[in-house]
Amino acid sequence: MSEPNQTGLSDNAAGAIAYITIVPAIVFLVLPPYNTSPFVRFHAWQSIFLNLASIVLAIALSFFTVFSLMFGAFFFLLVTRLVWLAWFVVWLVCVLKAVNGQRYKLPVIGDLAAKQAGI
Repeated sequence: MSEPNQTGLSDNAAGAIAYITIVPAIVFLVLPPYNTSPFVRFHAWQSIFLNLASIVLAIALSFFTVFSLMFGAFFFLLVTRLVWLAWFVVWLVCVLKAVNGQRYKLPVIGDLAAKQAGI
C-alpha cells in the first residue's frame, strides 16, 4: 500500500476515487500533491477516457434502441443491459486494481492514459 500524502489520502485511494466520476479525476490532475504522482495521473486519465467512452456508448446504444423498438425488436433491450453490465464490471475491475496499487491498462484507453500521464 502506498504512503499517504500530506492530506492523508494514499495514492491507491486517490487512484480508486478518480473512477467515481470525471470530477475527482480532473481534480486529481490539478491538485499539487496528486498531480505529481504517475500512479494517480494514470488512473485519473484512464477514468476520463473511460467516462468519455461511456458517453459515446450511451449515445450509440440509445440510437440503436430507438431504431430497434420502431421495428418491434425487443431483443436489443436485453443486449443493451448486458453491455452495461459488462461496462460496470470493467469499471469495478479498474477501481479494485487501483485500490490494490496495480496499474491496470485497458486495451486502447490504457495506452492513451499512459501517454497522457507521461509514463
